[in-house]
Amino acid sequence: MSNAAKIGFVSLGCPKALVDSERILTQLRAEGYDFTPDYREADCIIVNTCGFIDSAVDESLDAIEEALTQNGKVIVTGCLGAKSEVIRARFAGVLNISGPQDFESVMNAVHQQCPPPHDPFSSLIPDQGVKLTPKHYAYLKISEGCNQSCSFCIIPSMRGKLKSRPANETLLEADKLVKAGVKELLVIAQDTAAYGLDLKYAETHYNGKTVKTQLQDFVENLGDLGVWIRLLYLYPYPHIDKVLPLMRDNKILPYLDIPFQHASPHILKLMKRPAATEKILDRIHTWRDICPDITIRSTFIVGFPGETDKEFEELLDFLDSAQLDRVGCFAYSPVEGAKANELDGAVPEDIKQERLQYFMEKQAAISEKKLHNKIGTLQDVIIDEVNEDHAVGRSKADAPEIDGVVIIENPMGLKAGEIIKVKITDSTEHDLIASCNVLA
Repeated sequence: MSNAAKIGFVSLGCPKALVDSERILTQLRAEGYDFTPDYREADCIIVNTCGFIDSAVDESLDAIEEALTQNGKVIVTGCLGAKSEVIRARFAGVLNISGPQDFESVMNAVHQQCPPPHDPFSSLIPDQGVKLTPKHYAYLKISEGCNQSCSFCIIPSMRGKLKSRPANETLLEADKLVKAGVKELLVIAQDTAAYGLDLKYAETHYNGKTVKTQLQDFVENLGDLGVWIRLLYLYPYPHIDKVLPLMRDNKILPYLDIPFQHASPHILKLMKRPAATEKILDRIHTWRDICPDITIRSTFIVGFPGETDKEFEELLDFLDSAQLDRVGCFAYSPVEGAKANELDGAVPEDIKQERLQYFMEKQAAISEKKLHNKIGTLQDVIIDEVNEDHAVGRSKADAPEIDGVVIIENPMGLKAGEIIKVKITDSTEHDLIASCNVLA
């Protein structure tokens, strides 16, 4: 029986924060610590917080309170940790507070509370590190921080300016993940499309060849690993167009995730986002011309300060014109420290919710029609979960936890992580139904 100290861990927020959690867990495992889901038996608990919007702050504060109540020895890190005064004002008894990526502070706090064990055998960890995702997919974070100044966002103040990882370092991590059995790599950053800008797209050397720290060159090399490569969180820079041929040629998945945020030029200017809506529509048409199988995903905000019925109608018209495949939408929520808080024209909460519901109903109709058109087609699907009477998988058009799924009837001994071809037999507003007998 191990005598190693046991650590409880709570990971909140986006996939970028999840990768931070994996890094902390990997270091803890490397030093011989054990983990436990039971707060009461943990020697201390680490809470990796989110602080992006008010609901995320509330969730983080609730998690800290629960850990303190059940255990009492709590270390706080992550985005909300950048606002230590908010946490200290409510919870004076936390052991340590640090911001995002301050891994040294977290480890020092753990060492102080429960020194690491000295058994060298307990420090053995898998080459790819400790992961919080299923074995068959993993997030690959290629940079930190963001150089944008969107008026609704405080991420640059919490995570700093863009800081890219060299291409060879990141490709090495990707290679280790693939060798460990990962079948899908989800490339993430605060601003994935800006990758390498801060390093002036420096050349690196990997496997005997030169690879630029630049999105197109980097993902082209990722495509050589022979697994699904999915790009998330792309700011709509013009150079994104250059990765479309890689999607067309099946080097990476034909999946483009670009948060447009709105479609009214007036609101986009208030958001400090690109405001040329007609050019965006032209680019969408161009993307589909280059890669007809492309899935375009986006997110939007309704109820932003200054949004009148006119601007909301412009957004709805954009949905009709763009016919996006996957869409998420949020009612605007003020974030402490965001420039948008200074804007006039606050939208009442009931109108925000009314617009959100109307927006999602319109998009659901678009999604239902697009998915219905896939009935009878053959689709490659990665299996996430297998139950007695069905399996749950995702097509190339579906990112985990944010898009739809493919329900496969009569799974016939399928296993999680397999990539199979299925025939689509039915559809709903957001999901597909399939048979794994492609001759059916």
